[in-house]
Order: sequence, then structure tokens, then C-alpha cells
Amino acid sequence: MAPRLPRAPALPGRRQGPRGLRGRSGRGSPVTLRLGVLVSGSGTNLQALLDATAQGRLDAEVRLVVSNRPDVFALERAARAGVPSLVLNHREFGSREEFDGALVAALREAGVEWVALAGFMRVLTPVFLEAFAGRMVNIHPSLLPAFPGVDAQRQAFDYGVKVAGCTVHFVDGGVDTGPIIAQRAVPVLEEDDAASLRARILEQEHTLFVEALQAIAEGRVTTTSSPTGRTLVHVAPKSAPKREAR
Repeated sequence: MAPRLPRAPALPGRRQGPRGLRGRSGRGSPVTLRLGVLVSGSGTNLQALLDATAQGRLDAEVRLVVSNRPDVFALERAARAGVPSLVLNHREFGSREEFDGALVAALREAGVEWVALAGFMRVLTPVFLEAFAGRMVNIHPSLLPAFPGVDAQRQAFDYGVKVAGCTVHFVDGGVDTGPIIAQRAVPVLEEDDAASLRARILEQEHTLFVEALQAIAEGRVTTTSSPTGRTLVHVAPKSAPKREAR
């Protein structure tokens, strides 16, 4: 289990509305991931997760949506889905650590076990990283390690790459440096501009994020260490359904 941190004191916020990989045990039925989703904007990737859970394509329950910015559309998406949400404005805290402590307390109170970063524009401190070690997943709109950080699609377009894409990865203390779970390539078309490339990458983000989290729920994601000490992620193929004997 992740190390227990002291419970954060009551801090400014407005409610609206396992250590390591813990998917299924063996090859039985998938577990239901108890998700907390962190957002900072419109929340299209949040919507993809909400739709997938409602349609039975993702074995997860979104227990809480937290935004560090008030009045973003992601909060409306949560409300429409009947999911509790919380605004923790980072500007109202004295330090990044204080803000992260409030995040940890809110997610634990909601019974969250896994955290999905869906356009969350904050770098997390050890206060948060230690609380949810190995249980944080981020979606990034580039083929990492290329083009980390903000506006990755524009970075890729301006660089002139012929293939762009998106990455789902575990979160560590760096900026988009965590172990890679899954990637999807998106070809850059001759007629593309930065906006059209961004839109086509976003379509693939919505699919890849769901697929990666479902692989975790099904226990198909494992990790090993490379000779250099880097964590490598392995995703087993989805088992083919058994045919009934005739």
C-alpha cells in the first residue's frame, strides 16, 4: 500500500455535485477501477472516460472529478454524468505542496484508488506522487519522449514531423517522463495545419486512454526494470473469447 500521509487540513475548495498495478487477480473478471480524474479545461478526455464507463467499455467508476480552475466545461460534463466534482483553485494555496495535500485528502475521502490526468495542467509534487505511487496515468498528445510539455501538437507541427500521435503513461516526478503504457501514431497529412492535426490526435487520445485503463483493469499491464534501471511497461494482448463446444 502507498505510504499514508497526514490528513490535510480543511482548505479552500468548492464541491459541486494500490500501490503498484492492481487490475484483476489472475485472469478472472476485470476489477472496477475507482477513478479520480484531474482536469484543467474543457474535459474531452474526461468525457471519453465517462462515455466508456456508461457504455460498459471501461470497467471503472469515476468517483470524483477535480479541477484546479473554476468554471471550466469539464465540471459541466461531470455534472451531466452525475459525478461529484470539486474545484481546488491552486491560486488559493500557499504552496504547491499544500495544494497537493488537499488533492490527496479529497481523493481519499471519495474512495479513489487510481488517478487519471485528463488535461491537468499542473506538475505534481512528491506529496501527491507518494500517495498514489504507481496508480497515476496521464494522456499526452505526442509520441513521447518527443515533444513533452504544453502545446505538444504545435511543437510537432512546427518541427515538421511526418508522424505525430499520443501517449498514455504512468506519472512520475518529471514532465511527461513516466513509463509509457501505450502509444498511437497519427500521420501528418500534407493538407494539415496545427489545428487539424490537433483535432485528429485528440480523436485517438479518446480511444487510447480508454484502452489503456481497461488493460489495467483486466490485469494485462505489468512492469519490469531495464538494465539501466528504467521502468518498462508490458501490456499483454487481450484474450480471445473462448468458443463454446458444439
